[in-house]
Amino acid sequence: MADRPLIGVSTYLEFGARWGVWELEAALLPAGYPRLVQRAGGLAVMLPPDAPEHAAAAVARLDGLVIAGGPDVEPSRYGAAPGPRTGPPDRARDAWELALIEAAWTRGVPLLGICRGMQLLNVALGGTLVQHLDGHAGGPGLFGSHPVRPVPGTRYAAVVPEETSVPAYHHQAVDRLGAGLVASAHAADGTVEAVELPSGPWVLGVQWHPEMGEDVRVVRALVEAAAASRAGGAPERAGLTPA
Repeated sequence: MADRPLIGVSTYLEFGARWGVWELEAALLPAGYPRLVQRAGGLAVMLPPDAPEHAAAAVARLDGLVIAGGPDVEPSRYGAAPGPRTGPPDRARDAWELALIEAAWTRGVPLLGICRGMQLLNVALGGTLVQHLDGHAGGPGLFGSHPVRPVPGTRYAAVVPEETSVPAYHHQAVDRLGAGLVASAHAADGTVEAVELPSGPWVLGVQWHPEMGEDVRVVRALVEAAAASRAGGAPERAGLTPA
């Protein structure tokens, strides 16, 4: 693309980041995310956490949005108590990324949620999460790999029509689907591996980590949708209406 779409990727704050003689708080994002956006034909920009009321202004400058992976979504966001293996909440990140999702929906900006990002998308639309399952990681700090099968007729299947092996690292998953979402891929154990809105703005979530693999098709589809949306001038719409 001669004029590459601008794709924002959410980041997170971490304490104790070190470089040179410094050990400071830092806004972090694994390099695989911007590299994947670049390989897929987009320009990547990092979105550090900010006040939720600034999300609309940030998204207004973007052609597409990626909500990155990370820690567990706070269970109170979907009306549940924390399970014994649910991690500590990051309330500021939850609030910021939920506001980004809302702003992208309102403006019709194409949106891709990755791992936690898919789970947060489901929660934003009134869905719930399984707080722990086994077999979807390779061990602490190690990505696992397992096959994912697309659901015929979905947007995801149009992008990746065959069963593929994907890099995975998660212990939570979608339980009840949010309003309007459909499952568009599953793992062999039945875990929902992709969700999407079948009509309206381009919205897709994947439970695995494409930034850790070589397959750029999902993110290329986001970039292409972002280019088409920018050219067509996506209409404003009402805010999210969770179930």
